[in-house]
This record gives sequence, C-alpha cells and structure tokens, in this order.
Amino acid sequence: MKSPISIKRGTVAAVFIDLQEEHRQDKRYLVEGYGEVLANVQRLQAAARRNFVPLYHWAYIVDTAKARPFHPLDADGKSAFSDKSDPLTEICHEVAPANGEALLIKAEASAFRSGPAARDLKSGGIEWLIVAGVWTEACIDATVKDAVASGFRVLLVKDACGSGSAAMHQTAILNLANRLYGGAVTNTIDACRLMAGDTVSAWQVEGSVPLRFTFENAGRLYGEL
Repeated sequence: MKSPISIKRGTVAAVFIDLQEEHRQDKRYLVEGYGEVLANVQRLQAAARRNFVPLYHWAYIVDTAKARPFHPLDADGKSAFSDKSDPLTEICHEVAPANGEALLIKAEASAFRSGPAARDLKSGGIEWLIVAGVWTEACIDATVKDAVASGFRVLLVKDACGSGSAAMHQTAILNLANRLYGGAVTNTIDACRLMAGDTVSAWQVEGSVPLRFTFENAGRLYGEL
C-alpha cells in the first residue's frame, strides 16, 4: 500500500551499485534501458549533492585468484564478467564519483555482505539508504536484503535500477517489495523530493507477501508501486 513518508535530514545516504561500462558495451551483459537508468541515477546524484546527502559508489571487480567456488570463467581463465583486467569495469562517466565521494570495490553480489561499510554508515547516523543500480535480481537484491538485515531502511528507486530485460527487472522489484520491511519503493522524482525534505506517498509492504504476481499481471503491479 502507499502511504506518506519523509526522511529526516542527516539520516540518509545514497548507494549506487555496479553502474559499470560492461552493462552497455559487453553484449553478454547489456542492461535493457540502461540509458534511462543512468539518466535517472544522474538526477538522484544531483539531488543528493544539492541536499548534502552522502553518496557511495560500488563497483564489482573480480580477482579470479580470490574468486568464490564455481565462479564462471572465460576460456582464457579470466572472470566471465567484471574481471579486474577489463577496462569495462570502469564506472560510466556520467555517474562516476565526484571529488571526495567513496568508490568501494566488491567481489560478490552484495555491497554489505562483508567489509566495514554497513558499520561505518551506522556509526555516521545513517538510517535510510537510497538504492539504485544494476542488476536488479542479483546485486541490487542481495544488497537490499543485507542492508535490511543490518537494520537500514531502504528506499528502492525502481526506475533507477535495471537488468537484462524488463521482465527480470520488474519481477525482481516485486519480489523485493514483498519483503522490504521498514523501507519503501518509489521513483526517481519522489526520491529526489524526499532528499529535499518533502513528504511523498511511497509503496510500503503491509503484512506478508501482499503482491501475488503472475506472468499476466506483473507489469501492472510494477507500474502501481
């Protein structure tokens, strides 16, 4: 259901996941509608900087010498995606960190599975995380779930996330919405308004698994979030 929410200034940070060149240049890992995702991320980043919301950027970089068991490899032994030697792991220039903003490296789906990031954000008084990036059903899903488990409220910006297809993206958002306890799903415009101190109407989970979606109604339910 949708209900009015607001976010207290000084308690929110913006998190951007894996907005790397491989998702618009490597034919194996293209994100559908990536240009629109990047444009919406630009809007979020501008609003964050304008309202003194700290920005954190993550990049997925794989060192095969340290990769987890069963990690997919190319014929040459390099990681099938996000290999440390691949220049396409660079953050897309239009959404790259500005001076002083953190660029953090991860070697797994979640930004919060390991390392001090969650603890550092908590110690800085952060309660809400605005989350955007790719891929929705993979790294966004893992990051959001670990953030919630760490005690953060997550504002999931649905039109600033993307995946390999609209179906993959939309069903992933619906799955997260069903379990986004303490957080909310919104769009870029309203996320920007929240950073500016406004109150907006955002979708919040009520009860247990309220969105029973099917192949036929998933697109409609996603549009209603």
